[in-house]
Amino acid sequence: MTERLAINRLAHRGDGVADTPAGPLYVPYTLPGETVEAEAVPGQPDRRHLLRVETASPERIEPFCPHFGICGGCAIQHWTPARYRDWKRGLVVDALTQAGLDVPVDDLIDAHGDGRRRATFHARLGLRGIVEVGFAALRAHHIVGIDHCPVLAPALDGAIAAAWAIAERLEPQKKPLDIQVTATDAGLDVDVRGSGALNSARMSAMARVANTHKLARLTRHAELIAQRAPPTVMIGRARVVLPPGSFLQATVAGEDTLAQLVASHTGNAKTAADLFCGVGPFALRLAERTRIVAFDADADAIAALKQAANTTSGLKPIAVETRDLFRRPLVAAELKRADAVVFDPPRQGAEAQARELAKSAVPVVIAVSCNPATFARDVRTLADGGYRLTSVTPVDQFRHSAHVEIVARLERG
Repeated sequence: MTERLAINRLAHRGDGVADTPAGPLYVPYTLPGETVEAEAVPGQPDRRHLLRVETASPERIEPFCPHFGICGGCAIQHWTPARYRDWKRGLVVDALTQAGLDVPVDDLIDAHGDGRRRATFHARLGLRGIVEVGFAALRAHHIVGIDHCPVLAPALDGAIAAAWAIAERLEPQKKPLDIQVTATDAGLDVDVRGSGALNSARMSAMARVANTHKLARLTRHAELIAQRAPPTVMIGRARVVLPPGSFLQATVAGEDTLAQLVASHTGNAKTAADLFCGVGPFALRLAERTRIVAFDADADAIAALKQAANTTSGLKPIAVETRDLFRRPLVAAELKRADAVVFDPPRQGAEAQARELAKSAVPVVIAVSCNPATFARDVRTLADGGYRLTSVTPVDQFRHSAHVEIVARLERG
């Protein structure tokens, strides 16, 4: 059964929304002002599958990727850049408004740069026992096989071919695989998840794949299979050896932009605390002029940060601690010597830590986030504790998606 729907607006995940008497209906790959034909999605009463655009928006453009609309990686390639940018900035404005926060939001900064330097490819055994390697389809369990992705950085050239080779070697185990690839200064760093234990024959086969594709390192659940060179990246003046499967910002331009904003908001602070510090994208740069205390639950990331700090000249002291800030947030007494606090939590935000920060006397707090909803919640907590939100900047390193980064400055009093 097909329906004729008028699309009124775009939702926060990039789906077109038809406001009907029965409630909103979500239709991916549509735009405001369009009239479309759609059909129901089994088991999802508020979702529709686009069949045909009957009346197209004048703002619709041709997608640049042949997989768009099938692959679930990109939500928006079909909208004019200016309207797309307004919508993405609006995600931050709307989240703050819903939290009761009225503050100017800067223009969106484009930080796509050369493209994404890390990607996770999925490998599954498809129909008739054929291996499929690529990205997940939109809200579906099957894989869209790809041989090229135009949003990836040139530094990831060869990543898809390597992922296919790895999947083909492991296919007889019939296990679903996630193959995380990160571009480093030494080459591609690959960590395979979901393979199960590998016997010596399979380990040897994987090592041959690493050699053939000239991988910097190949690991399985962080267990070393082969290494040609330590996978390193430069963070400021420091060279960091990445732990297997470690987190990095998606683009080089994104990390640089976020770090520049954080540094400008930190100002002349003599001591700063970096919470959820990871391998140190902020700490290692801020330490060029500021004493740092850094915390993260990931012991391997903390070890990498410590090693980089100890082997880099010209930095102020960086004290590090492995600590789960969700279960054991820093309390006000522990923050009394900090002139500034930077916190950059995962998507779930830092609710417990925000409550403790709200009780503190830290003069300046810099909030970094990849989720407007949890960002607004945590900033609301700080505002209720007496902090004043003075700056909010959205950053777009996940171009064509619904993801947006945010950097904000809050001041006590």
